[in-house]
Amino acid sequence: MESLRHQRLQPGVSGTLRASLRPGVSPGSRMSPQAPPGPLPGCSGPPPPLPPLSSLGAAGLGSMDMAGLGEAVDAVVRSFAKHTQGYGRVNVVEALQEFWQMKQSRGADLKNGALVVYEMVPSNNPPYVCYVSLPGGSCFGSFQFCPTKAEARRSAAKIALMNSVFNEHPSRRITDEFIEKSVCEALASFNGNREEADNPNTGIGAFRFMLESNKGKSMLEFQELMTVFQLLHWNGSLKAMRERQCSRQEVLAHYSHRALDDDMRTQMAADWVSREHSISGTISRELAATERELEEARLAGRELRFYKEKKDILIMALGQLGGSNTTTLPCSC
Repeated sequence: MESLRHQRLQPGVSGTLRASLRPGVSPGSRMSPQAPPGPLPGCSGPPPPLPPLSSLGAAGLGSMDMAGLGEAVDAVVRSFAKHTQGYGRVNVVEALQEFWQMKQSRGADLKNGALVVYEMVPSNNPPYVCYVSLPGGSCFGSFQFCPTKAEARRSAAKIALMNSVFNEHPSRRITDEFIEKSVCEALASFNGNREEADNPNTGIGAFRFMLESNKGKSMLEFQELMTVFQLLHWNGSLKAMRERQCSRQEVLAHYSHRALDDDMRTQMAADWVSREHSISGTISRELAATERELEEARLAGRELRFYKEKKDILIMALGQLGGSNTTTLPCSC
């Protein structure tokens, strides 16, 4: 029984439950490439939005122009340097690493250590682009025009340091007040009523349940959790789990404690391979749309892991296709 429950909660949507233990739904219920993903299991309406992270911290700076965003980031970096290193020019790459090492030394639960990881986008010409992943999984990218690779690295480190510092502020913690405000905004967005927020079988009710289950966590910590559910939603996995008779409570309980891993990514990539076999060009179109979303979010200084994971999964899907269907591979020129 436990083995069957585990199968039903897997993220894959292609194929059927069979002896190979490959989880999925029947081919007839496979999500078409254009079909929107389904809501949380047990929910009749669309899934609720994320909490208004944009109203707090650097995420809300996306409405600024580039100059305003740059000034805000520099101000935070200078303030951090003043209180930790004294006045003078700050090496923002070193400062970001020291910040997370300091958090770890003060007892922060960093399961994978305090290492900050940088990823440079391959390019022979400017502007150069760099991404930085924080120990918890959050991802940020260079948000300025960067004529050198070193400048791209510094730009990514600056926006990441700004978010890291802001994330320590008490206002960035999930509190009863924040939950109430978020639920009210979600109700307004979907023209819902108060009864929906109190009903655990509705999308808004599930949203409230997730917030209350994460009370006391910071915005970045909650965003890292929500990235998992965003990807499950995007991939159609939530719809597939509902069709496999998974309850909302099962899904939330299972994935609230499951980090993104290679197995999850591989299953999602396999689903996109299946869609590509049904409709040629599906992956390339989705990848192009994802790259546009990633670029827009990066230049706005927003957290990027959802977009970055989508892109990586789609590229993995292209790799799974291999040379057997090279017509779907994007041009590298």
